[in-house]
Amino acid sequence: MAQLKNITIVLKPKVTAEFESILPNLATWLHRRKKVMFFLSKEKERLTKIFKGDLKNINFIEEEELHNGTDLIITMGGDGTLIGVGRNAKKTSPPIFGVNMGHLGFITEFSKVEFFDQLEHTLKGNYKLTTLSLYQVEVFRKGKTTFKGSFLNDLVINNNQISRMLTLSVESEGEHIYNLSGDGLIISSPIGSTAYSLAAGGPIINPSVNAITLTPICAHSLTHRPLVIPDNTSVVVKAARPDELIKLTLDGQQALVVTSQDTIKVSKRKTIHARLIKNPERAYFRTLKEKFTHGTREIK
Repeated sequence: MAQLKNITIVLKPKVTAEFESILPNLATWLHRRKKVMFFLSKEKERLTKIFKGDLKNINFIEEEELHNGTDLIITMGGDGTLIGVGRNAKKTSPPIFGVNMGHLGFITEFSKVEFFDQLEHTLKGNYKLTTLSLYQVEVFRKGKTTFKGSFLNDLVINNNQISRMLTLSVESEGEHIYNLSGDGLIISSPIGSTAYSLAAGGPIINPSVNAITLTPICAHSLTHRPLVIPDNTSVVVKAARPDELIKLTLDGQQALVVTSQDTIKVSKRKTIHARLIKNPERAYFRTLKEKFTHGTREIK
C-alpha cells in the first residue's frame, strides 16, 4: 500500500469547542510521526481559535483539490461530514478515515475516544477498505442535461410548494412502475436505507446487497409500498401533472428545483466509489443493534 504521508482533516461545520482539546493533540501526534497535516482553506479562522493562533505545522488545501492532493482524508464529525466528502469522490480519491464526534455515527467507523490506535495501524499500512457505491442523478430538459450530481445515501423528491400533494410517474428500464401521489419519493442506496428511508417505513438493506430502494413519503394510497430493485437498473421520475415545481435533495446537503418539463434519472456509478477505512472491531448487525436497538429484547 502507498505511504500515507499527507493527511487532510475535514471538520464538522460550525463547531469549535469540541475540537479544542482533540485537534491540538492530533496535530502533535501526527507531527511526531512526520506526517504533513492539511485542513481546508476555509477553516483558517476557526483553526486560529482552536490552536490559539499557532498554525506553524498546519497546511491548507482548497476544497477542489481535496480528492487529488492528499493520501488520506480524516473526517471528524458525523455521518453527514463523511457523506459530504464521500459523495464527491473521484477515481483517484484517497481512503477516508471517519471519526464520529457525536452519538449516532452509523457510517463513521471510529469513535472519538479510541481512534488513535486504529489510526496508528492505518498509517503503517495495516488496514482494510470497504467501498460505498455512488449514485448519479441527471436532470434532462428537451433531451439536454441541465444538472448532474451524486449521492451516497439518498435522493429525496418532493413538492417545492408548502402542503401540496405531488404526483410522480416512476419508471425503470422503460417499464412503468406506478404513478405515486403523496408527499414525495425517497430513492436510497443500501447504506442510506437506515436514514430517511427507514424513518419513512422503508426496509433495512445490508450494504453488500446490490439494490436501490424506492420509498414513498406519505403515499395517498394503501397499495404504494417500499420497493427494492436491482441497482444495475436506472430509475426515471417525471411529474405526472403539469405546472409542478419539484425539489430534489441529494444526501440532505444539495438541493435544486426542477419543473414538470424535466426528467430525473438515477443510476449507479460503475467506476467511482467512496473508499472507507474499515474498523476491524465493528460488525454490521452489532452496529445496527447499538445504534438503532434493532432486534433487541430482554431475555429472561
